[in-house]
Amino acid sequence: MSQIARKPAELFVDPAVILEARPDGTRLFRSALALPDYARCSGEWLERWAAATPDAVLIAERGADGEWIRVSYGEALARVHRIAAWLLGQRLAPERPVLVLSDNGIEHALLMLACLHVGVPISPVSPGNSLLSKDFAKLKANVELLRPGVIYADGIERFLPALAAISGLHDAVIVAGGRSAASGRQQAGALPFAELEKVGAGDTANHAAVRAAFRAVTPDTIAKFLFTSGSVGTPKAVITTQRMMCSNVEMKSVIWPFLNKQKPVIVDWLPWSHVFGGSHNFNKVLRFGGSLYIDDGKPLPALLPKTVRNLTDISPTIYFSVPLAYGLLVAQLRDNAELRKSFFARLQIIFYAGAALPQSTWDELERLAVMELGHPVVMLSSWGSTETAPACTDCHFQAVRSGVIGVPIPGTTLKLVPVADKLEVRVKGPNLFPGYWKQPELTRAAFDEEGFYMIGDAVSFVDPARPEQGLLFDGRVAEDFKLLSGTWVHVGSIRVAGISALAPIAQDIVVTGHDKDEIGFLVFPNLAECRRIASLGDDAALSTVLGHPAIKERLREGLMRLKQQGGGSSTYPARALLLAEPPSAEAGEMTDKGYINQRAVLTRRADRVLELHADVPDSSVIFI
Repeated sequence: MSQIARKPAELFVDPAVILEARPDGTRLFRSALALPDYARCSGEWLERWAAATPDAVLIAERGADGEWIRVSYGEALARVHRIAAWLLGQRLAPERPVLVLSDNGIEHALLMLACLHVGVPISPVSPGNSLLSKDFAKLKANVELLRPGVIYADGIERFLPALAAISGLHDAVIVAGGRSAASGRQQAGALPFAELEKVGAGDTANHAAVRAAFRAVTPDTIAKFLFTSGSVGTPKAVITTQRMMCSNVEMKSVIWPFLNKQKPVIVDWLPWSHVFGGSHNFNKVLRFGGSLYIDDGKPLPALLPKTVRNLTDISPTIYFSVPLAYGLLVAQLRDNAELRKSFFARLQIIFYAGAALPQSTWDELERLAVMELGHPVVMLSSWGSTETAPACTDCHFQAVRSGVIGVPIPGTTLKLVPVADKLEVRVKGPNLFPGYWKQPELTRAAFDEEGFYMIGDAVSFVDPARPEQGLLFDGRVAEDFKLLSGTWVHVGSIRVAGISALAPIAQDIVVTGHDKDEIGFLVFPNLAECRRIASLGDDAALSTVLGHPAIKERLREGLMRLKQQGGGSSTYPARALLLAEPPSAEAGEMTDKGYINQRAVLTRRADRVLELHADVPDSSVIFI
């Protein structure tokens, strides 16, 4: 094996920034590094690597027999051209896009690449809207807004109730994936996916039409409609252009130059219905000629063994995930030597996004890397949103601790606006979306008078005197609240500190206390760790586990640690309550990526909040 670049100096370009102060206290923050010319469209990447490395693996997934099915760049381009020829015959347009109901897969990837190749917008929506919902309200809203011309679902029998619920809202061709049962396909009146590839096979006229459509794609062509997760407000269809995606990935060639030397290999579970997995990760592989192995696992106890198997089988060069998933993975890495060896074998970067990584998880990952390699692996984060394709900042250096989101990426400007005692951050750049589809009022409200997108987040400087050391994510402005004393509570920072202090009991935390005297925690427990601490088997009742004296004492000790760190009542919780019911994806409490929606939890579990803050709490409430 050749020498693997792992040190920050071997991986990154040193940050160089410009900070411009205005008389009103607003500051403009941008990179001094130039954004190079970027591709006209993402199809140029596929064409390039299919010509340069036709036999290299682009994408792979587990087959029914458990073995990897691999598709090379050359094979992918040939299949994309055939699928694209079929798409061109379907009267598709921004007003009639392709809608994908199912999760990540090779067919899904080829369909997406074909759409992008010939300028047909595609919209992968969360499978939870179809498979977990009882009333299909979100899916109906998705379909009514987009009016798709093609709907794709793999394992179509699982989607029959959802398809029935939306049958009167569209005139789309239903396409059934290759894993669909014949009976389900017939019941849905669906076209087999394999039929799509027969249209363009060996037909010169169809091939010419595809080439012409490919040449007609511009940076302003709509590539995707991505629905926001709904963490704040109603889900909206974000218009994603080719310019947004191509400019956003190209900046990595400047600040992560190692990607130009060693093609990335990623093992990824993150859903393509979200911008992290579907644009940030997928496009990075495609731009730099790398390989993507689809992880059919998820950060859930029942599916985690699949992730362990995949990471034991394939050693990634970069690992992308969210804090929740890392919290579950560290226990596996600690106890499974074979997994640990494979995971770290050629790992160059551990990347997290979407929320701050608890310091306890950061420390454990660093300890495990040292155990396996003798030295740490670079850990870093980024920051952005669906509306920014997604990256606005990048930590292209080894941060001093968790929570650092880096500095502005080349080509993007941050506008830092003082609001109360925080800095609200706004964004402008080529990666910025043009608006929400068919929602002009929401679009107008999203931008300030200078055209900066008002994302709703707050940041702070690691060191105000040295802006090149980067920014810290400082929570969402809308999530913060006041205690009865009038003191502001900064939810984001307290939540992350709480997960670390309550480790390993707390899987995640929702912060309470609006218009109360003190802060409280609703705690989603890590049940596996709770059982281990309490020395209880898997058959022990949930009430027995959560009510065990060892668990209560560990929780109380964590609360005391937070209080002893100093600060007033707005900086630590005085009480906590363990929740037996996990967060509900259908109710919007948790997204597909494992992010907790604080507002949704507080609304749905208002009775538990009252129980937590009762003047005379019952024995289930732990307080100090």
